[in-house]
Amino acid sequence: MRHSVSRVVPCCPTVLDGRLKRGDAEQLALGFKAIGDPGRLQLLNFIAAQPSGEACVCHLNKPLDVKQPTVSHHLKVLYEAGLIDRERRGTWVYYRIVRERFAALRDALSFGPLARAQPNRRVATGSVKVSR
Repeated sequence: MRHSVSRVVPCCPTVLDGRLKRGDAEQLALGFKAIGDPGRLQLLNFIAAQPSGEACVCHLNKPLDVKQPTVSHHLKVLYEAGLIDRERRGTWVYYRIVRERFAALRDALSFGPLARAQPNRRVATGSVKVSR
């Protein structure tokens, strides 16, 4: 039940430099949409924090304090976005982070060589209010 990590190699020009094709934009949006949910971010954080680098599905309900169907939905979204990989071992499924996919998303948001050549460039900062 393992999917190929080869489909998550860096694919796209950066969003901030260069021209982005529709297919590249769709692939990037899938990844960014998946990490745009607080519950999925908590799952990713929990999996990444495990000493073995992986987590059994049997341990993923407690960190979120949600029911199993919700956890399964979040895992499906993360898997389909290529952010996690899974492996069945007997009754249980184990999940691990696909670091290459995160690197591709990070790289897609970087500026090209011109921005890196301007170290004194000012960066705008601000705050975002989140209503609950």
